[in-house]
Amino acid sequence: MAKLSVNINKIATLRNARGGNTPNVLQCALDIERFGAQGITVHPRPDERHIKYKDVYLLAEGLTTEFNIEGNPREQKFVDLVLKVKPAQVTLVPDSGKQITSDHGWDTIANKEYLMDIVQLFKSNNIRTSIFVDANLKMIEGAKATGTDRIELYTESYAHHYSSNKEEAIKDFVAAASLANQLNLGLNAGHDLSLQNLKYFAKNIPNLLEVSIGHALISDALYYGLENTVQMYLRELK
Repeated sequence: MAKLSVNINKIATLRNARGGNTPNVLQCALDIERFGAQGITVHPRPDERHIKYKDVYLLAEGLTTEFNIEGNPREQKFVDLVLKVKPAQVTLVPDSGKQITSDHGWDTIANKEYLMDIVQLFKSNNIRTSIFVDANLKMIEGAKATGTDRIELYTESYAHHYSSNKEEAIKDFVAAASLANQLNLGLNAGHDLSLQNLKYFAKNIPNLLEVSIGHALISDALYYGLENTVQMYLRELK
């Protein structure tokens, strides 16, 4: 069974809308752990529009499950944060400060030398590394050449096409996962996975280790409640 890592950025967005500390991001994360999630993901951005850097330090002290920090390592502030916190995993994402959300994976060929250096930096500090990539075989081969431990497949295209043709939508991801397995790369996935499309994805992707889900899960929690929603997502992964 793939692990569920819940991205709590949207909880921080709600808090930031009014200032103060409601909802309490740390307490929500601890509750999500208690409800059964096997990990917590955050993606701090330079403008701190959702997760703030001080949140990351508080979470690192309180969490007992795996902590995954996503971000663009070309931001030195991000690199310094990860090295201080030493989470279980760092996921390298090539987004810019102006992006609303991540919308593409790394060109692991064009950025090979840079990625090799940053992966080695994090791995030398005993932090598992994962590189965010599209379901593109050349990019996955390029990721292998960097020395990364894992890749995270960017699943927006799968989610977008799932309702019209799920067999076609997942085809590239099955091929990507098969190659990752051949290359001994650990396999994560995330972006727009939901209660509607998660079970089919998890069932068809070989050796899927972890999914990172935020927006859909937190949105569902408005209707179903946070504890029930976490349990619903876990059932989809079984």
